[in-house]
Amino acid sequence: MAATAYEVGIDASAIEAVDMHVHVEIDNCGHVSLPPALNDASSKYFKAEERTPSLDRIAETYRGLNMAAVVFTVDARTKLKREPNSIEDIVEGAARNNDVLIPFGSVDPLTGADAIDRAKRLAGDYGVRGFKFHPSLQGFDPSDEQFYPLWEALQEIGLPAIFHTGQNGMGAGLPGGYGIKLAYSNPLLLDAVAADFPEFQIIMAHPSVPWQDEANSIATHKANVFIDLSGWSPKYFPESLVKMSNSVLQDKVLFGTDYPLITPQKWLSAFADLPLKDEVRPKILKANAVKLLGLEAGRKA
Repeated sequence: MAATAYEVGIDASAIEAVDMHVHVEIDNCGHVSLPPALNDASSKYFKAEERTPSLDRIAETYRGLNMAAVVFTVDARTKLKREPNSIEDIVEGAARNNDVLIPFGSVDPLTGADAIDRAKRLAGDYGVRGFKFHPSLQGFDPSDEQFYPLWEALQEIGLPAIFHTGQNGMGAGLPGGYGIKLAYSNPLLLDAVAADFPEFQIIMAHPSVPWQDEANSIATHKANVFIDLSGWSPKYFPESLVKMSNSVLQDKVLFGTDYPLITPQKWLSAFADLPLKDEVRPKILKANAVKLLGLEAGRKA
């Protein structure tokens, strides 16, 4: 059977926002991407109301809000000793909801050449529009040169990649944090990648606590590095992030929630209270993502 290839169907001029960070953690067969202990701990940490909505349910939510959403899972099969949920399912679901959903792929860097082959297949055959990595959950140092062939391949493919940075909700409160190491999510590790692959567009996910100043500096210094604001309520954003989002980083910062862990309604309610300039808000909510994802042309066949 031929692969279902995603094609963008989003009218960028008609939507109000683009959520750059939405997790799909269950597939059509009912397989959940995370082990039960991690799933339960993250639900408790974020006080999530609905942990594993279906992809069609996610589409309904964003369609009702007149928003688009980037959707993905994380392939951490080596570290978690658990198969990810199906990225092919995510692409198929995004294709039938292509007026609001944008699929990103994920590969496990610890699988070496197989990760490169799969990344090329997900982009070429399935039409994913980017990739998602979680160095702490996947258990790797992105600055280690053993992973450079993967970054080189992604640079050649020409799609952006989201990397988790900062504090981890995954494993929070568990003994040893479930073995998840925070240091792999230090944004400074991505500075080397951004420097050595200047055409590779890197999105540092989340306020990078406790390394927010480092993240601000990297995004300011490297034209190919961006920050998404997911994973935290805006009322808890570090002051330096708010200040720089209002000035030098206003074209580099992206709206993101971490749905279903944080709902867009709750995030936007808190975002409205931030002391941001009127001209900056629409950049963060939509314009910066539209440019980064190449949606400027509006609806695409």
